[in-house]
Amino acid sequence: MLVNGYRCMWVVAMFDLPTKTKPARRAYTSFVKHLRRDGFTRLQYSVYGRHSASKENAEVHIKRIERNLPPDGEVRIITVTDKQFERMAIFWGNSRKPPEKPLCQLQLF
Repeated sequence: MLVNGYRCMWVVAMFDLPTKTKPARRAYTSFVKHLRRDGFTRLQYSVYGRHSASKENAEVHIKRIERNLPPDGEVRIITVTDKQFERMAIFWGNSRKPPEKPLCQLQLF
């Protein structure tokens, strides 16, 4: 299987979760910890992303998120190809920053 920028995917999870009560804060913390354990990194507040080697691998991570959804709030997931992700413009104050580079994946054949 050839790995290229059109086959590799980014899974982006965006969420708004309540934090007004102690159980809600626990659910929020648990959800974020799950994302981090599954290899997601924070792109921005309440936006986490993960590089996947294929669409099939991205679907595995989406299913993991679905199994760990908090009881309240809203979670949205989008997948984009590596080529689409690299075209993202990131602005920090008045200066432009390049997008995060995908992690180097070890492949065994």
